[in-house]
Amino acid sequence: MVWGGLISGTLDLAYIITFYAFRGVGFQTIPHAIASGLLGMKSFSGGWPSAILGIFLEYVITFVATLVYYLASRKLTFLTRRAVLWGVLYGVAIYFFMHYLVVPLSAAPKFRHTLLTMAVDFIGHITVIGPPMALAVKKYS
Repeated sequence: MVWGGLISGTLDLAYIITFYAFRGVGFQTIPHAIASGLLGMKSFSGGWPSAILGIFLEYVITFVATLVYYLASRKLTFLTRRAVLWGVLYGVAIYFFMHYLVVPLSAAPKFRHTLLTMAVDFIGHITVIGPPMALAVKKYS
């Protein structure tokens, strides 16, 4: 489980920071955006402490999501037998859970999303989030 959270959290941060870097967004902005779920707009003026909190929260989220997949896979064994397929679908579920439940209930500001940024985020969830979690659970459980 640890590997699933570590790998998916690292890949997600690298993926999204790289995407936004090409759009002129600074490195700290992404971790600040994550931390804004707790701190609101103050996160963006919090410097490195706020960025570190955002990175920490990214890993908390991916570790918990991997734990949920692991626990489900104990009863639903098909989750490990077809880990890539179910990992992709789990990524879809995480995307909708985060965007339509967690973020709206958090202190995060209402970010403007374009079709491109929504597509990039969705693709990230089905490639670098869900499948690494599922594959790690399959390998290490």
